[in-house]
Amino acid sequence: MSDSKKTNKMTIIVLFNLQENRSIADYEKWALTTDLPIVRNLESIDRFDVFRCTGLLGGDDAAPYAYAEILDVNDMDIFNKEVSKDVMQSIANQFQTFADNPLFISTESIEG
Repeated sequence: MSDSKKTNKMTIIVLFNLQENRSIADYEKWALTTDLPIVRNLESIDRFDVFRCTGLLGGDDAAPYAYAEILDVNDMDIFNKEVSKDVMQSIANQFQTFADNPLFISTESIEG
């Protein structure tokens, strides 16, 4: 891919468990009423979904993480500007009160 064709897109995967003092009901209510609607409304976000992890495929073992978030970012420059705004700083701070050491994984498609 030539430099002029490079994209500024990224998919971010967030894996996390809830902090011991936080309830599933409280987190999921917050995610549905606050996190999802606000993040989905960002100009830089093409898609944002939160998944409850239910186990490991092909067995009865528990998943190592309770939740996975997938954010499809269409422009990282715009995303970085948006997440620095007060509303997103508030969302990030609220998220940190629920999530226990979340992993933020940056990815790019092998298809370019």
